[in-house]
Amino acid sequence: MKRNNFLVCVILVIWFVISFVTNILGPLMPLIIETYKLSLTMAAFLPFSFFLAYGIMSIPAGIMIEKIGEKKSMLIAFSLNLIGALSFAFHPTYTIALSSLFVIGIGMAMLQVIINPLMRTAGGEENFAFYSVMAQMIFGLASFVSPFVFSYMIKSLNGGIANIITDNLRDLVGNNAYWTSLYWLFSLIFVIMVILLTIIKIPVVKLNDDEKSGTFKTYLNLLKQKEVWLFFLGIVAYVGTEQSLANWMSEFLRAYHNVDPSTVGANTIALFWGLMTVGCLLGLLILKIWDSKKVLKSACILSVLILFVALFGNTQMALWAFPAAGFTISVMFSIIFSLALNSVTKNHGSFSGILCSGIFGGALVPLIVGNLGDFIGLKYALLFLFLTLGYILFLSFTAQPIVANKTIKLKDLFKTL
Repeated sequence: MKRNNFLVCVILVIWFVISFVTNILGPLMPLIIETYKLSLTMAAFLPFSFFLAYGIMSIPAGIMIEKIGEKKSMLIAFSLNLIGALSFAFHPTYTIALSSLFVIGIGMAMLQVIINPLMRTAGGEENFAFYSVMAQMIFGLASFVSPFVFSYMIKSLNGGIANIITDNLRDLVGNNAYWTSLYWLFSLIFVIMVILLTIIKIPVVKLNDDEKSGTFKTYLNLLKQKEVWLFFLGIVAYVGTEQSLANWMSEFLRAYHNVDPSTVGANTIALFWGLMTVGCLLGLLILKIWDSKKVLKSACILSVLILFVALFGNTQMALWAFPAAGFTISVMFSIIFSLALNSVTKNHGSFSGILCSGIFGGALVPLIVGNLGDFIGLKYALLFLFLTLGYILFLSFTAQPIVANKTIKLKDLFKTL
């Protein structure tokens, strides 16, 4: 297929939307707890509802897309997102929030399954690696921007700025829970995406054999392999660590350091995602000169040290250590995923579906942390992340990839730049 630069841009916009909506829960968490008077466990059920959808929908989404095509699937996904966002915008209660996030999570899981192979088709196989890195940058940029948008809207609705938009939003938002106005913004974004996808042409993606969803027997055979479970749990551990930090960071800073979640707390989360993006870019260079298993070991050890400082240091230490954790964990997901795929000789598409189901860790681990936090306090509950990081460290020692990442000498790297 001829390269379609416009479609590549649309896909990058979709990545931005996915990240912008997905990672806003962290800045919102302290305000959600205050609005609904929630325990930490009840608050943790919110990200649980969202990421549970990934665990349920990743494999079925791949099968559905092969049957009805990419365009219809994306329209269904964004329609589900719109339904979820509007349901909460009209009825901002805790119960509706749980169901709303689950519906939005299903839509987001579908989109992530669709747009990777679509990017390969639209941008050309020879450019897929480049555009994948660009997509990762866009994802990080959106996560960096969304807390600032959140802070701006809260400030505006609290009386800082008066205009037609903010005045109308104040009328729509009840009980001064101004953070719920974000779901009106999400609804508008989803409407725009539905209109855009309706009018543009989407090519039919011809999947490589390794990208196709396998039969039930294929999945069953994969699940009998020890390596599959080891790497699946690795994805669970990583996403659980990432989302626990993102979701509980602002509440931790509020509870233990009296930090305002609408300003400094939100900015700290933004910096967390910003440094994660920087870490991904630096990681690309490091992986050119160093074996991926060694990079993963180093990242785990640094993350454990940084997390200890974040939990037990003073306010200033916590404010720099939490974002620094974003930098140190940034390379983990891609390395675990690549080590996994390089550890099997076939059925990579089916294996990828199983690994993507491991994103369910973003539901499970924050819930465990929240539940523990109600009994022993959030500070000590976050020590659970030493177990998830410890498992990833264990994986870095035990992984035996069939193909190792290609490395070159440092002096040769500079010659290629």
